[in-house]
Amino acid sequence: MSRPSGLKSTLKKLPGFLFAVIAFLAPAASFAVPAKSRYDHYWLPDANSTYAPKIDGMFNTILWITMTVFVLVELGILYFLFKYRHKPGRKATYTHGNNKLEIAWTIVPAVILVFLAIFSNSLWSEIRDPAKFPKDAPVIRIKPRQFQWDITYPGPDGKFDTPDDINTINQLYLAYNSPIQIKLQAQDVIHSFFVPEFRIKQDAVPGMQTAVWIQPTKMGDFNIACAELCGAQHYRMMGYVHIVTPDSLASWLKSQAPEAPAPAAPAVDTTKAK
Repeated sequence: MSRPSGLKSTLKKLPGFLFAVIAFLAPAASFAVPAKSRYDHYWLPDANSTYAPKIDGMFNTILWITMTVFVLVELGILYFLFKYRHKPGRKATYTHGNNKLEIAWTIVPAVILVFLAIFSNSLWSEIRDPAKFPKDAPVIRIKPRQFQWDITYPGPDGKFDTPDDINTINQLYLAYNSPIQIKLQAQDVIHSFFVPEFRIKQDAVPGMQTAVWIQPTKMGDFNIACAELCGAQHYRMMGYVHIVTPDSLASWLKSQAPEAPAPAAPAVDTTKAK
């Protein structure tokens, strides 16, 4: 029996190769485009904070760069698979390589990474550098623990750990279009404060205080998720963000304020009584 040519042999193997690729990508596609979700889009959820559109822009830039590199690499692999396929009479040869190409594909990724670092540094500083937080923005403290979010608002005195503090569990109320600072510190293990619509995800670490800031740009209710595996009941560590008008937030804070104790009766000096 004569041996089939290299091209015919390659074509016979192509259906099996394509089937393997489809079988590999099908599960990924099912995760990428869910049939039904609580979001209106198949891509990212709505961007509902002042810096969320900037994060989306950086995400899309990185995505297009990596997608371009991926496509070029895959096309190169397919080209070499076809060009150097087995042929009758062809013998393998040893080659050292091409120094110029090796230098090029080392320098190009390095330049891309430096560009992305510079491109993202200003946005990172805007979100994470406390020196660049909005001035005079109110502060809220969140101290997560297994398996809930303990949230504290300072009372009228503007200080924490005083009798007029307002405490809630899993319920975070913020004012629409008003900046707020959030200070995080875990009470037991590492947790992660994650609100997808705000594009914010910040770890809360025991013994160390971390801080972020948010300025919501849309009213409504959103979920707080813990993005760090924190124990057996990690799945149920769900909180809620309620974005309301500034007046509604002020009214709610006033309604939650602890009642001031009644003033003590003045002391009577009985030594002067007749």
